[in-house]
Amino acid sequence: MQPIQIVTSKVAPMDRADVDTDQIIPKQFLKRIERTGFGEFLFYDWRTEDFYELDKPEYAGAKILVAGRNFGCGSSREHAPWAIQDFGFDVVIAPSFADIFRTNCTKIGMLPITLSEDDVRDLTLQVHDNPGAEATVDLEECVVAFPDGRKVEFHIEDSVRDRLLNGWDDIGLTLLKEDAITAYEADGEREGPNTSILL
Repeated sequence: MQPIQIVTSKVAPMDRADVDTDQIIPKQFLKRIERTGFGEFLFYDWRTEDFYELDKPEYAGAKILVAGRNFGCGSSREHAPWAIQDFGFDVVIAPSFADIFRTNCTKIGMLPITLSEDDVRDLTLQVHDNPGAEATVDLEECVVAFPDGRKVEFHIEDSVRDRLLNGWDDIGLTLLKEDAITAYEADGEREGPNTSILL
């Protein structure tokens, strides 16, 4: 996966609480076997609703999504973060996330940032007042710079931060221990015939 260090981008708003994974990517689109191609179906059932803003030209190319509390609740489908990332987002900012959704984000190289309700409301209002306004997320410093210049710190576990900064997925983390794995396998070898029975 691609490392995340600093993301400067337009911010797109999804100003709703309790957005569940079936709303993020409806079930009829889960038949694909690849991890790509889900972005075009993101929030599919909401595309014609008045509150839906992500298709507005002012937000085209946004890499930061700001959302309401309990984002990604519902089922644990991995397709939800896949769809968000495939649509073009690298960062999702919300007051809270469903635990499994948050973990699924970090496993694919997408950064979920938890800020206070007040800070999320402020960022959302700034984006609504100035569509196309940019923010900067600095994962090295764990700071979000709002469009008005105000800087807000966020917390993320050191292990998750290291993974995202370096672009290490689970395979990449395993390969970091390749020497230890090779040594362990060598120590486990023994002379003589293989007596395992294949059933």
